[in-house]
Amino acid sequence: MFRNLAKGVTACWRETVSASKPDSLRLGMGLRGMATASAGSSSPAGTKRMNLFTAINEAMVIAMESDPKAVVMGEDVKFGGVFRCTLGLVDKFGNERVFNTPLSEQGIVGFATGMCSIGHTAIAEIQFADYIHPAFDQIINESSKYRYRSGSQFDCGGLTIRTPYGVVGHGGFYHSQSPEAVYCQPGVKVVIPRSPTQAKGLLLSCIRDKNPCIFFEPKILYRSAVEDVPEGDYMLPLGKAEVLREGTDVTIVGWGAQLKHLEAACDMAQQEGIECELIDLQTLYPYDIDTLETSVKKTGRMIISHEAAVTGGWGAELSAKVQERCFEYLEAPIKRICGLDIPPSPLVFEKIHIPDALKNLKAIRETVTF
Repeated sequence: MFRNLAKGVTACWRETVSASKPDSLRLGMGLRGMATASAGSSSPAGTKRMNLFTAINEAMVIAMESDPKAVVMGEDVKFGGVFRCTLGLVDKFGNERVFNTPLSEQGIVGFATGMCSIGHTAIAEIQFADYIHPAFDQIINESSKYRYRSGSQFDCGGLTIRTPYGVVGHGGFYHSQSPEAVYCQPGVKVVIPRSPTQAKGLLLSCIRDKNPCIFFEPKILYRSAVEDVPEGDYMLPLGKAEVLREGTDVTIVGWGAQLKHLEAACDMAQQEGIECELIDLQTLYPYDIDTLETSVKKTGRMIISHEAAVTGGWGAELSAKVQERCFEYLEAPIKRICGLDIPPSPLVFEKIHIPDALKNLKAIRETVTF
């Protein structure tokens, strides 16, 4: 049964990567680092056209080629995993460096932490972020505190946990969640890319960082985000936000797949004469408060938007910190446009649950006219 399933998924993957339909190759957002070129366009010199999951795969290949102690582990990673991110790795690096694990998230992270503590680099895959919570104890009570409790005598800094998060249109309760805020705690770096270029560079930085990292991958972008990605080995800085478009009226902050909704909202607001400054946070913890502060002191207004529920979402921390630093500059209350305060994303009501472009446009209008 599993052999037939693997063959079917592999065939689907081959069909996806060989397709050249324009609709599958553009997000229509115009973001720097997000796909806009047509399918038939040629890639500039020194770049290669790829989607997000292929960029992630290439980052792992580069990391394993440059580090003989790097290993990849997780459920079904030998045949590529659910989303094919690890496809072909076992053929390149063998069974000792790419291996399947039992269905035990706590065991995966615990084993990876142990390997890192004796000098290995472990890239551990949790098949869906919805199921990462059984590993919470290992991540927060063990991995994140390993260096501190030993007075820097030991560490597990080679640990990177990859996991797909977020809505995908049909995931339902257990394959749509955005639990990133739960893991934004001291001792762990939490990173979310918005595009293939960012995914490759940020993942390589996570793998080589001397702190445990959790790399949340927006699974709705695995195939829909396609762009020209720099070839070879490169890294993007962790802990640094990126200003994607400059504006003077309101600061908009988001990360991952949410940026496509925010860019659309900014475009519509611009037609009404409202200039938005859009920021991709990229690293959620430790986050780049200086870039947020500089922007809000210029615009006097701020909107934070993410898929996770508003209560307990990471927007609450960002809002509180900006309020502390920019209170005298604020012209309106900080708004959080987020998922609904309900249990995980509902299947048939997902479009209602998502903080889409229109919800953010409404918030932009209310904020600038407050």
